[in-house]
Amino acid sequence: MFLAVAGNIGVGKSSLTQLLAQRYALEPVYEAVDENPYLEDFYRDMRRYAFHSQIFFLSRRLEQHLAQVNPGSRVIQDRTIYEDAAIFARNLFEEEVMDARDYSSYRAMYEAIRRTLKPPDLLIYLRSSVPTLQTRIAQRGRSYETTIQVSYLEQLSRLYDEWIESYDLSSKLTLDADRLDFVNKEEDLQAVMTRLEPYGLTSPILP
Repeated sequence: MFLAVAGNIGVGKSSLTQLLAQRYALEPVYEAVDENPYLEDFYRDMRRYAFHSQIFFLSRRLEQHLAQVNPGSRVIQDRTIYEDAAIFARNLFEEEVMDARDYSSYRAMYEAIRRTLKPPDLLIYLRSSVPTLQTRIAQRGRSYETTIQVSYLEQLSRLYDEWIESYDLSSKLTLDADRLDFVNKEEDLQAVMTRLEPYGLTSPILP
């Protein structure tokens, strides 16, 4: 079983990944946000560091897949490589932050890598309004995220909605993250788990 958790910045992907990993004895694979040496510079000067940051995420995602996801039997991943390309890199190109040459090079590398990776059995998409994202971003207190613009989150949300509509690599489940507080409310986590039952996760491994 390979689950993937998708969604915008601050929506709660890492938290849900951790909770489901604990409940179902899945191996968690987290996004290498804090390992990205370009990320703080990227949020300060997107045009200069966009390509560098995206290439780091792409290479790190490949490394994770080959080491943990492809050979794993029970895995849950925090954000997918598909989002890197369809949401973040595409947005940088559309906003003319990443130029056509860099974007073309990125896409060529992404397409070559994508074919080597095992797709998820289920994609869990956490959908949220931008005000909720802003609140949660502020709560987690990452200094480099304080400069994220509302317009940037709005554009990412638009691309996410377009992407999830056409996503067909696996089964998919959309959860309303505005209405669910699975971190602080056990009943909300139980509601998520109930939604997962039709996809084969019928009984938690751990209480």
